[in-house]
Amino acid sequence: MFAIYAGAVSREDPLSCLRVGEIELPSAPQGWIPVAVKAASLNHHDIWSLKGQALTAERVPMILGSDAAGVVDGNREVIVHAVIGNSAGGDETLDTKRSLLSEVYPGTMAQQLYVPAGNLIDKPAEFTWAEAACLPTAYLTAYRMIATKSATGQGDTILVQGAAGGVATALIVLGKALNRNVWVTSRTADKREWALSLGADAAFEPGERLPGKVDAVMETVGEATWDHSLKSLRPGGTIVISGATSGANPPADLNRVFFLQLNIVGSTMGTAAELRELIDLLVRTGVRPVIDRELPMEKGAEAFALMASGDVHGKLVLTVG
Repeated sequence: MFAIYAGAVSREDPLSCLRVGEIELPSAPQGWIPVAVKAASLNHHDIWSLKGQALTAERVPMILGSDAAGVVDGNREVIVHAVIGNSAGGDETLDTKRSLLSEVYPGTMAQQLYVPAGNLIDKPAEFTWAEAACLPTAYLTAYRMIATKSATGQGDTILVQGAAGGVATALIVLGKALNRNVWVTSRTADKREWALSLGADAAFEPGERLPGKVDAVMETVGEATWDHSLKSLRPGGTIVISGATSGANPPADLNRVFFLQLNIVGSTMGTAAELRELIDLLVRTGVRPVIDRELPMEKGAEAFALMASGDVHGKLVLTVG
């Protein structure tokens, strides 16, 4: 079967571990459903897998990818929810044994994959395959951060730190769809302009003093922006953290946290129920994921090189057939 997979892991040279070609698909757990993949999209998680941060050397070779849309039973069009976990408690992301596709079980960048039946969400006819394949990771993460975790409502202001990343882009698009005022920071003028073109209401340089306090900060950067995030919040405001790309151990500034009664909330991926909510939101509003480009899966190495370079504006999508 044709697939894109990790043949090894290397922190120093992750792209050297990428393989594009034939691989035997391992047998699936009993009861899992085969999906004929039509499109899969890249995330930074895929680069982290090649670095050995999201994938251990003992588990290679491993088919990469956590985002996909495809066909089940010959005619049912579906979006694949990437979180493999027990939802008995109502939230599979809280299952201590949860995993993401491509961490324990083969990922989505292949002609076929297997997932539990509960991980299959019907794809609306309004979505292209590429659009549908963008939703399960970055866009679901962003939706959960705003809609579930931020304690904000319509008309409130959120600050998105580091506006050029995949989740940050989704936060801008979905923030506007959810009727939030969206402010962003970015290091370069062109990325600030791009964020404004997506609908952001204001764009600032990192660390710049804002014209007012915000109700919530969407934090994926970590150490480099943490002080600014704390100082930008109104009393009682919330920082939602789903990543720490610049470092995970900033000065906590606990005096500010307790005196202003700030809320610091972690957020990881999202549930199948939240994915359905996200899909409903996009159908209702007409908003769609931002796609940089679509490439055939055979050009997977090119797509990974683009992702690693950071020179992308939106999602990279790989198509099958």
